[in-house]
Amino acid sequence: MEADDALQQTEDAVEAAPVQETDPVAALTADLQRLQAEYANYRKRVERDRALAHELAIGAVLTELLATLDDIDRATEHGELTGGFKSVSDQITAITNRLGLEKYGTAGDEFDPQIHEALMHDTGSEVSVPTATKILQPGYKYKERILRPARVAVTDPAEAAAE
Repeated sequence: MEADDALQQTEDAVEAAPVQETDPVAALTADLQRLQAEYANYRKRVERDRALAHELAIGAVLTELLATLDDIDRATEHGELTGGFKSVSDQITAITNRLGLEKYGTAGDEFDPQIHEALMHDTGSEVSVPTATKILQPGYKYKERILRPARVAVTDPAEAAAE
């Protein structure tokens, strides 16, 4: 008997519950909008990943060329770059600049451990802050990403050393 009462109460509750009639056009429209949004997000994510992979690939190639660029700089400093080799050197430099490779590091810059690698250390009274006084090897960056830090000799102020 109690089972019949429970069954009757359940049936009454189901009948009393408001029946929600869904509009099939509205439901399909909502599904379509959701799918369009998911697809748009997917396309954006794929484009962002593709651009990142492109930048990483160019950065890897430029990193491999750094030793060659160093050799070209040394040959230029010693006056050994003439004729056809000068033309090739100019083309390589132009291509790397066009791709976005930036050379940085000049003597007299304030020492920044984020972009400089200190290989030598000295103290002197001619500087007031830690300064990269000699550039041993220039640094290179590509799109604000450091490919190689500038290797420098650092001079600290003399009074800081006394403390």
